[in-house]
Amino acid sequence: MDRKTDRMKPPAGRSCPMANRRQVLAGFGAAGAGGVLLASGTAARAEAPAHVTDAPAADANTSRRSTPFHGAHQAGVATPRPANGLLASFNTVLTGPEDMEDLFRRLTARIVFLTQGGSVPELDPKMPPADSGLLGFKIEPDNLAITMGLGSSFFDKHDWLDGLKPKALIRMEQFPNDALRSELCHGDLSLQFNANLQDTNIHALRDIVKNLSEYLVLKWMQDGNVPPEIPPADGSRAPSARNFLGFRDGSANPDSTDAALMDRIVWIGPETGEPDWAVDGTYQAVRIIRNFVERWDRTPLQEQEAIFGRKKADGAPLGGNHEYEDFDYSGDPDGAVTPLDAHIRLANPRDMGELPFLRRAFNYSNGVEKNGQIDQGLLFVSYQADLYAGFISIQNRLNGEPLEEYIKPIGGGYFFVPPGARDTGDYVGRTLVEAISKTATTHT
Repeated sequence: MDRKTDRMKPPAGRSCPMANRRQVLAGFGAAGAGGVLLASGTAARAEAPAHVTDAPAADANTSRRSTPFHGAHQAGVATPRPANGLLASFNTVLTGPEDMEDLFRRLTARIVFLTQGGSVPELDPKMPPADSGLLGFKIEPDNLAITMGLGSSFFDKHDWLDGLKPKALIRMEQFPNDALRSELCHGDLSLQFNANLQDTNIHALRDIVKNLSEYLVLKWMQDGNVPPEIPPADGSRAPSARNFLGFRDGSANPDSTDAALMDRIVWIGPETGEPDWAVDGTYQAVRIIRNFVERWDRTPLQEQEAIFGRKKADGAPLGGNHEYEDFDYSGDPDGAVTPLDAHIRLANPRDMGELPFLRRAFNYSNGVEKNGQIDQGLLFVSYQADLYAGFISIQNRLNGEPLEEYIKPIGGGYFFVPPGARDTGDYVGRTLVEAISKTATTHT
């Protein structure tokens, strides 16, 4: 065995050349199982980092890709969802409209830099550095989008905002199955971060906390991710991601690329009766929903599928053939195939037209609870032009569903997302600032 091993070694001073694909395949046929192991091991070693401390290889094209910032609407609502998300809620410290304008202008400036990328300025080393350094000294966009929302309390705490609060914006109330924790609920201002890498979101959050600390006090945050899916080889639509209960999540989501559809169900129009400054904005509903995964994993598959109304393997509706199948329940009025209290049937009876909100959810995993249970769940985020016709009405239909035995909402809030910054001279929140001036002039 030793002599055979010696014959396989290359002469001193020469390296062993990498086998090409044809040689490897030939080796498979000649050497059998032993040849497979040798070739596989060689390929694996060639692709692995040289040292355990080496950073995993990044994709330069992906990290340099940016989500456009300027436009009628804020990014991060109908724009494509990257793999990682983070939702942060803040209390604000503002003494008047001037502070609010300064907050909006400076926050917009930070968002532009973070989402479009650039070099970090060098400061006097005797001073704190301009950046945390988490991403190095050149910031790549990494598909980052940051979306700002305003909570009910933002308007309620300032008399100079009287009459300007969006008409449907309220403090999130507790539904029957909720166990809301006060430290995880509400807030004056929300920021949703979406990026390819979670470090990009964390870097952006820390940048904003540092640069706007006189106005923003972090109240709560929750991060999450979306498991990637391999695109189908035939070019058909990719499946939706799975949640931590193992089911496809968001199969019936409206088509975010359909601009006319988004105008109907997501964006505020001039005919809605909302304040003029709110046109082109949207309502944001956030829910942190705990999943009791241990209990769920001990539930029979047949019961799981009846609770959701979908097949677990491929996401197809019960009695259907594929996840995105266009179907209705007219042929199953008594629930013989899909139970009448199945989640899919309550949330979307299929007789009300398009789903009245756009969902943008992420899975979260927070470690272990004191009782030894895994703390996992769904960071649910939805956007809608009408908060009552959207999230609130659907949640009311879901009250009492069988799925409640396995989930428990513990936090979140409602926020209003102002329109976007239309060009380089604009900033998010400008229309609200101008509305204050108009109101003051009218009262004068």
